[in-house]
Amino acid sequence: MKRRDMTGARLCGAVLAAGWWGVASLLPPVLRLNLSRRLKRGREIPASLPQRRGIAGMSRPHGPLVWLHAASVGESIAVLPVISQLLAARPFHHILITTGTVTGAEILHARLPGMDGHERVLHQFAPLDVPHWVTRFVDFWRPDAAALVESELWPNLFATCRRRRIPLALLNGRLSDRSLARWGKARCLLARMLSTFTWVMARSPEDARRLRQGGARRIDLIADLKEAATPLPCDPAQLELIRRHLGGRPVWVAASTHPGEEAEIIAASAIIRQAVPDVLTIIIPRHPERGADIAALADYPPRRAAGRFPTTRDRIWICDTLGETGLFYALGAPVFMGNSLSGCTGGGHNPVEPARAGCPIATGPKTGNFRQAYARLGDRVHNVHTARDIARWVITQLRHPDRGSGTSPDTAPSNPDMARQVALAILALGQR
Repeated sequence: MKRRDMTGARLCGAVLAAGWWGVASLLPPVLRLNLSRRLKRGREIPASLPQRRGIAGMSRPHGPLVWLHAASVGESIAVLPVISQLLAARPFHHILITTGTVTGAEILHARLPGMDGHERVLHQFAPLDVPHWVTRFVDFWRPDAAALVESELWPNLFATCRRRRIPLALLNGRLSDRSLARWGKARCLLARMLSTFTWVMARSPEDARRLRQGGARRIDLIADLKEAATPLPCDPAQLELIRRHLGGRPVWVAASTHPGEEAEIIAASAIIRQAVPDVLTIIIPRHPERGADIAALADYPPRRAAGRFPTTRDRIWICDTLGETGLFYALGAPVFMGNSLSGCTGGGHNPVEPARAGCPIATGPKTGNFRQAYARLGDRVHNVHTARDIARWVITQLRHPDRGSGTSPDTAPSNPDMARQVALAILALGQR
């Protein structure tokens, strides 16, 4: 790019950033109202409301502090191995982890206590991108280094970190073709934000290419952090209890489902029952708070969140609790991965988790968020498009499990050293 073009792009980015600063400065009344509405709907909790405005819910500990931000459940799970490595590498550091959702926070509160050094990990909800709120947050916590997971891009937060000379890293960075195109004439603002990162880890070569096109200057690692994640937790006592209630019934699992695809899953369940009358369909919604809505759609089957187990008469069981997916993968049953059918927003979910449990796996066509993971598993994943496709695959798996496309912990991709490499890179930023 010519020097004149680069100067123009920088000026454009600065103007748009200033414009966003002005707009965001006027938003607090609207955002407060929206936060109150989210609280009523269970999308926030009372403790999160002041934290969204940058008001800390606890004291800052003395000494070095690394700040990590994970938007929701998937990002929180992905960053857990990095937290473990940070704690091991620096016994006197504290870790601040922020999330953007209550479910992300609940995952952390459930998983962190089993980690060595967990008492040095603090959780807060991330502030919204209002200039005064993010400034209050950053000035209170004063992180030595910060790292954001995947695709969290906030102009005012980045500007505040730049002014405070806080080095930023992007972990598992991703940017789809559609997202890149959506920036359109605001591409110079995207470049301004991406150039703020001192160190970038791209999730895939395709993401690295798009991030460079968007303006990222330094991409030092191309790998999927989710491949470093430990296997999902599974309580042996709960697993045995579930098996007793199932009584040997054939089951299949629709995991991490999203709005727009449960109707297809319920229709597939009805088709499967014609061939396997005693089959049980287990639906695990990605967002547990949707359990009641799915129950209404499925003529009110038992819900795990209500403490109910299926009887022999029940055809569907909705498992709408948080952090228990590993229990159902441990059954070794066929698993359909949600957020992948044509009726939903799409992008897929991580197939490595059921693969490590040895489950046969099927997915719909929308798997762009995990393209590389699915490519590595290859023909061990079956592709489906409709309820009838799902039904045919499940029937085959239940009737002939020895012919299935199941994987095993040995065949699922894994990279346990990746988390340590990422942790050391973050720590190096704080020493500059």
